Amino acid sequence: MPDKLLYIETFGCQMNVNDSERIVTMLSDLGYAPTNDPSVADMILLNTCSVRGGAEEKVYKRLVNLRIYKRDGKSQIIGVGGCVAQQEGEELLKKFPYLDLVFGTHNLHLLPDMVQGAERGERRSETAFIDNDQRLDLFPPIKGQSRLSRFVTIMQGCDNFCSYCIVPYVRGREISRRSADILDEVRQLADEGVKEVVLLGQNVNSYGLKSGCEPTFAALIRMVAEIAGIERIRFTTSHPKDMSDALIACFGDISKLCGQIHLPAQSGSDQVLKLMKRGYTRDAYLDRVRRLKSVRPDIAITGDIIVGFPGEREDDFELTLSLLEEVCYIDLFSFVYSARPGTRAAEREEELTRSQKIARLERLMELQKRITREICQTCVGSIQTIMVEGEGKRPAQLSGKADNGRIVNFAGDRSLIGTFVDVRIIQAYQNSFLGCLMQKS
Repeated sequence: MPDKLLYIETFGCQMNVNDSERIVTMLSDLGYAPTNDPSVADMILLNTCSVRGGAEEKVYKRLVNLRIYKRDGKSQIIGVGGCVAQQEGEELLKKFPYLDLVFGTHNLHLLPDMVQGAERGERRSETAFIDNDQRLDLFPPIKGQSRLSRFVTIMQGCDNFCSYCIVPYVRGREISRRSADILDEVRQLADEGVKEVVLLGQNVNSYGLKSGCEPTFAALIRMVAEIAGIERIRFTTSHPKDMSDALIACFGDISKLCGQIHLPAQSGSDQVLKLMKRGYTRDAYLDRVRRLKSVRPDIAITGDIIVGFPGEREDDFELTLSLLEEVCYIDLFSFVYSARPGTRAAEREEELTRSQKIARLERLMELQKRITREICQTCVGSIQTIMVEGEGKRPAQLSGKADNGRIVNFAGDRSLIGTFVDVRIIQAYQNSFLGCLMQKS
């Protein structure tokens, strides 16, 4: 039995999920083991996101609720990390007197020392901004977490400075990891039994371009594909303006590269895209989509859309709706615009009320539900190869991902976990498929 229990609540993107996994690794050396129950935890950490106002508000509400773990003589350590911590710093300690730790996006390596201090009753904030290659040398590895699919960070930060986005201010400028380190990590994961890697970065498409001494992202994918034991490769996030012909070609001739891509558009209007400083037009975005589909006709495309950006007119919004119809996203992450402090867009005057933005969001979500339903219905009757990752929610049921990223549940024996099986899709739901295991002849 471990000496102490750690509860981590992760907000936001896959990059934060990856950071949370690193935290678990680091704190295991101090005797902490993860738990899903905050009430029994010796330490509670919130790994936060401030990309959208809604996510930030959730963090503050959660911190208010955590007061109960400091009552009645309880001694749980409570900490906040991630983007909100980077943004607010020591102010969080002032706002929440029962908070013990605040650690920014570049300070994970300091966490073990901070925790030891908190165990002695010290309160501490560390949010130093390390905006150079040194921060990659401080990159703590992930160990001892046996899973079939694992994240591999290939770069951090962003140089695009889209007018609405806070990422460059809380994550820093773009830095690519050394390809040799990435490949060594993937080989180690393959030796541990990992079969799928997800390459992570704020803009993976620009990997290596800034340094000039590393391979391009397309070349890196080809190197990863040569590693024995790795059967599937995915990546996120992909900025449309930096998507190269070489990367598009990878979807046509690398069988290990899954037929799935997250390609955020943010808007279907050129006028709004210009205000957002996205660096591409609607036609340029659609051209990339057409070329992707030409080399991988069944590719599943997901995206992001911001509704109600300052200056978005009704005809701009209609153009966004029509973009959904043209692209046919299998899934869409859509949000009402919220001003982020320090960004250029925050200086623009809001022209829509909150209720008007919500009304547009609801229209967009209803359209996307129909598109998702229609796309998934075409998969019924098809045979999909599934990487079996574990048990499903129902008894005697297994669960795994298809090549296109959709969750597939089907009846099967636990001995199949960790293998690839063929499953016929018999029913499509909004977020998953129900399948029937194909018997081997």
